[in-house]
Amino acid sequence: MSEALLPFYLWLKAFHIVAVIAWMAGMLYLPRLFVYHCETTVGTPEYERFSLMERKLMRVIINPSMIAVWVLGLALAAALGVWSAPWFHAKLTLVIVLSGMHGMLSRWRRDFEQGRNTKTQRFYRIVNEIPAVLMVLIVVLVVVKPF
Repeated sequence: MSEALLPFYLWLKAFHIVAVIAWMAGMLYLPRLFVYHCETTVGTPEYERFSLMERKLMRVIINPSMIAVWVLGLALAAALGVWSAPWFHAKLTLVIVLSGMHGMLSRWRRDFEQGRNTKTQRFYRIVNEIPAVLMVLIVVLVVVKPF
């Protein structure tokens, strides 16, 4: 990368990190809300409050930050020319898995909103760990570049 691109690259990197933090915060919080949502009865004000919180979290934080992560991440990959690096392929695969997880959380949120949740608290407690594990693996790949 040339010296002329360095300031631009640093801004991309900074905003990419901010977007990752926001996305992960939402991805870790939403399943926790689902755990508590399971304890409420469909149609009650408490049930509706959880549905509203989950919808706003998804639309205001999780969705926009995921889009920013992808756009900024692809821009960084292009700036660095890492397309052929094995660590990047592994990272990209894990980000795709995390994006799939995002889609599943979105589906489960709609199920709650429509009063059709069939999953248990235990299920959501386990699901809550998946984004954290993926995050650790992705960070290790980016920082350590083990292969």
